[in-house]
Amino acid sequence: MEPPNLYPVKLYVYDLSKGLARRLSPIMLGKQLEGIWHTSIVVHKDEFFFGSGGISSCPPGGTLLGPPDSVVDVGSTEVTEEIFLEYLSSLGESLFRGEAYNLFEHNCNTFSNEVAQFLTGRKIPSYITDLPSEVLSTTGGGLDGVGLKQKMAGEDMNLGVRNLRERMSTVSSITA
Repeated sequence: MEPPNLYPVKLYVYDLSKGLARRLSPIMLGKQLEGIWHTSIVVHKDEFFFGSGGISSCPPGGTLLGPPDSVVDVGSTEVTEEIFLEYLSSLGESLFRGEAYNLFEHNCNTFSNEVAQFLTGRKIPSYITDLPSEVLSTTGGGLDGVGLKQKMAGEDMNLGVRNLRERMSTVSSITA
């Protein structure tokens, strides 16, 4: 019996504030934040993430954000690319439809956490998943959170990517 193929799973972490959160959060929120995190999962030679446009993919580091600020090794998976894309398709039709996106409660980090657990059984770091509640629990975040939620609710993280359906049709034509 052949040993199973193992595929590396990486978490790409981007600071959307480009360092401003570190400098301004003590003044604005009364609490030190290291960044405003956007995350994605890299597996099967592509980067997958969630935004108001739904689930998307691109070559690793290929979004408008450029290269990630850090890369976390989440582990390895035996899940094949075909099974993974079927899983993403079902997520895209249920939990992670574009209209389900919410900056504070159901975002790219929620998606990365869900996918990391599916692939490896591991969660992404809590400093990322806990950030929205940390911000909203501060005096500044609580007061500004409503306005920020309204402002960001319609924001589309169009990062120069292809959507999941396009990706699946490419894989289907290769494996057929």
